[in-house]
Amino acid sequence: MHTADPLHVRLLRLLRDEGALSRAELADRLEMPRPRLLAELERLVALGYVAEAGKAASRGGRRSTLVELRPQLRFAAVDLGASSIDVEVVNGRLEPIAAYAEAADIRSGPKAILQRVNELLYKARTDGVYERLDAVGIGVPGPVSFRDGVPVSPPIMPGWDRFPVRELVTREHGCPAVVDNDVNIMAIGERHGGVAHSVNDFLFVKIGTGIGCGIYLSGEVYRGTDGCAGDIGHIQVDPHGPICSCGNAGCLEALFSGAALAKEAMAAARSGTSPALAERLAAQGTVTALDVSAGAGEGDVTCIQLIREGGRRVGSVLAGLVSFTNPSMIVIGGGLAQLGHILLAEIRSVVYRRSLPLATGNLPVVLSELGPRAGVAGAAVLASDLAFGEAA
Repeated sequence: MHTADPLHVRLLRLLRDEGALSRAELADRLEMPRPRLLAELERLVALGYVAEAGKAASRGGRRSTLVELRPQLRFAAVDLGASSIDVEVVNGRLEPIAAYAEAADIRSGPKAILQRVNELLYKARTDGVYERLDAVGIGVPGPVSFRDGVPVSPPIMPGWDRFPVRELVTREHGCPAVVDNDVNIMAIGERHGGVAHSVNDFLFVKIGTGIGCGIYLSGEVYRGTDGCAGDIGHIQVDPHGPICSCGNAGCLEALFSGAALAKEAMAAARSGTSPALAERLAAQGTVTALDVSAGAGEGDVTCIQLIREGGRRVGSVLAGLVSFTNPSMIVIGGGLAQLGHILLAEIRSVVYRRSLPLATGNLPVVLSELGPRAGVAGAAVLASDLAFGEAA
């Protein structure tokens, strides 16, 4: 918690993260005089954010009344991937009450995708999950102007440039909405309830269809002036490499990502250099990044090489970032995190070898704990922070 946060935001976050607390505990934790706390609680009860929750255990003398977030609070968390939609409706404690996941192509455009999101949310309402939403958090797989709530020139999202996502969602559901890029929401999720719990300086690297990096500095997401900080997938690692979706040559993403790995796997399967992949190609008619993972697990030399080569490339970019930002942790997430320890070992070895010893002396490089839920978990945190800020 930051002392800069208004009192009501700190109070509501405390109830969100800790559950029901007595008035006495709240006064202690927030270091504030009892009368001021009671006045604030009364205001938040009237606004519908807080409710009484029975009596606390006695601390000697009269038993204090417990206070909790109103059980009916509901936030919607939406994580849009290049090929998927994940939606959760959560309560004030950010516990999922309903979850929906399905395949979808982000290239089908904002109207079709957002209409589907609305249908899933209305299904939740029909099923009695909520009466009304208090806020919606959305992550999208491309650069976002956080201030304006719109995607900006996203390379893999044709038709989404400057589309008023936040405005339309707010209007549709009658509550505030917040839009961020998918990697930032994953980083927020991981910090709130994952392996980076309460770590103030860390990098969250998403390796999936594309590659991106969420940057936490001094306990805050660092988004940059225009919201595109952390777009490490478009750092050039080989000037003679393949052309990337952004139009430049040899970007990290063009050399190692879900799409790039599937392409290399296909070549290895066709040429027969990888028996495991050739076998899968014959059986399925195609091969994916996950087939490379399975092949590596069976000891297929080419599959292991492909993963190690990718890990080396990611590691070389991260080594520069480590020397630059000096984080206390690096978390690897996204679909290709399923490549697991071969990938992790390679990234670690390059980062440790190439960064300054002082920066890596105590630098864990670990896999995401939340896995595929990191995105919706972070979108829920953002939605709740937005709603709490509006309780002024």
